[in-house]
Amino acid sequence: MAAGGATPVAPKQFLSLGGTPMLVHSLRAFDAVGRVVKIFVAVRASELERVTAQVREYGLAGKVVVVEGGDNRQESVSKALKALDCSDDDVVLVHDAVRPLIDSATIERTIDAVVEHGAAIVGLPAVDTIKQVERTAHGAIITSTIPRERVVQAQTPQGARFGLMRQAFAEAEEDEFAGTDEASLLERSGVQVAVVAGSPRNFKVTQPGDLELAEFYLSRVPVGAR
Repeated sequence: MAAGGATPVAPKQFLSLGGTPMLVHSLRAFDAVGRVVKIFVAVRASELERVTAQVREYGLAGKVVVVEGGDNRQESVSKALKALDCSDDDVVLVHDAVRPLIDSATIERTIDAVVEHGAAIVGLPAVDTIKQVERTAHGAIITSTIPRERVVQAQTPQGARFGLMRQAFAEAEEDEFAGTDEASLLERSGVQVAVVAGSPRNFKVTQPGDLELAEFYLSRVPVGAR
């Protein structure tokens, strides 16, 4: 029990989806791609033992390496990058553990796009009308309407040639710049980032009800395809 009598909430990546931790679903998708030679999982120091045990339990130790991450996404990815033994032309991808329904075909397309363009992310075309607003003390005022064809919702994986990714993270660290994702750091570094078509299934489990939606999607996938 936590202080005050509240029950501690497990980190989302450890929640069960179809009887298996969400993190394991994500790892299995990458493990199934032959071109992926190593998978580095960056976790908080307090979770190293748990994740290492799960990697062994689910037979993923062949490709998966567990490393200590940081206090946020950017710090964790930076630490993982420093643990890699790569050439500058190697392809590296970054994925949110709480996007457990990523499929191997999308991973393959992202690798192909990085090989062709140098950097790429998975993105989903906007369906709703997008409004740009100005925040006020009483809410927000619309300042313009952004054409939907010019907008995508960023997903993961997001990747680049190792040399470009390492440079983008080094520049951000030197300037104390905090980005919202890897693409924002690559863009800031002057790298053009291509977009690979994503899927509504590849959503991030963040809100109440998301886990139930993920369970629904998972139930529609044949057992042999998981």
